[in-house]
Amino acid sequence: MHGCFALLIFIAACSQAAFAQYEKTPWPKLQATPSLLFTDLEQKKWTPNEFKGRIVILNFWATWCEPCKEELPSLDALAELEGNEKIVVLGINVNEPAPRALKYLQTHGLKINTVSDPESNWARQFKVRVYPTTILIDASGKARWRVMGAVDWTSSTARQWLESLR
Repeated sequence: MHGCFALLIFIAACSQAAFAQYEKTPWPKLQATPSLLFTDLEQKKWTPNEFKGRIVILNFWATWCEPCKEELPSLDALAELEGNEKIVVLGINVNEPAPRALKYLQTHGLKINTVSDPESNWARQFKVRVYPTTILIDASGKARWRVMGAVDWTSSTARQWLESLR
């Protein structure tokens, strides 16, 4: 019985440690923000006007990526808490067919708006090489931060990052 309890504590500690494995770096000042023009898995069109005056969180993920799968529920919770009024959370599923991403989201009860990027075109435009990677774009439409690795987006640290973008 004590062994099971110790194992549960170990698993919980590893889970928390995984969220601590990220690197936040400024978006290069000379690098322009790629145009935000997407069609999501629900066939909703996202144009630059959709994002105007709002903070945008672009999260690049894949179903084969364990840290991505760990992070997605916190992004989903953030999107639900914030609504689309001030913050837009948009997942970009990379290098997979759209039906696989949609099935994964539905199976796990995630409602995050997601764009399919089966040929990694968006990932290349945003120079994403590590998964998950999240690009934080301020309310004026400028990419400000790149976060590589899993983050708990409901944490006070992540909330401070978002406040700095208003």
